[in-house]
Amino acid sequence: MGLVTPARSAGSYRLYTSELLDVLKRIKYLRDVKKLNVPGIREALGANLAGNHFPTLGTPTPDLGNKLRRLRKKRGLTVTETAHKAHISVGFLSAIELSRANPSVATIQRLAAAYGTTVLELYDLPAQAKRVIRPRNRKSIETKSGVRMELLSTGTKMLESMLIRVPPGTGSDGAYMHQGEDFLFMLEGTLEVWLDEMECHLLEQGDSFWFESNRGHRWFNPTNEPASVLWVNTPPTF
Repeated sequence: MGLVTPARSAGSYRLYTSELLDVLKRIKYLRDVKKLNVPGIREALGANLAGNHFPTLGTPTPDLGNKLRRLRKKRGLTVTETAHKAHISVGFLSAIELSRANPSVATIQRLAAAYGTTVLELYDLPAQAKRVIRPRNRKSIETKSGVRMELLSTGTKMLESMLIRVPPGTGSDGAYMHQGEDFLFMLEGTLEVWLDEMECHLLEQGDSFWFESNRGHRWFNPTNEPASVLWVNTPPTF
């Protein structure tokens, strides 16, 4: 009925985050206890609809919403068409474009794929490639939960490298996939990585890990400490 819009794995299994489960509990309460029908539940939930997926953490990034809107219009897609391609609700996409919500890593990737491009296009890349990038000059994108993706290289043809900082209790917030291979090196903390909802790998400081990018993958920091990971994708398809 459109009250929730979970992501899907490579095998088309629905993936429910803890945030979505909280909303489902609220829906059950409104239906069973308050005896509301679907329109009444929708009105009661308001902006907290899981399909809209409005954030509770993080500050929306105006530039990101503007860039996504420009990409959509450049491709000649409507909001409804794009939301369908990216497996998110129309309301959530509108909120992102209006800078009222920040998307998760998984949503950013799915939107980029819907526009036939990669996440790289969402960064303010310099006109000329730079071999050396100082920490103060790194371009970054921050998601609704505070996950920060810092770009470590520009102008590369065969790889895409990022420093991804993952606060406690946060992650990709859904599965996504693309072409190529991914390599991870844990700089600090712990990261739980799922592949096709069948393999779970717990990575800790000093661990390295790789996988085929076309496998549905999601990741999460299950600890109370921040995690940092060097993440390389080749070719640059993320």
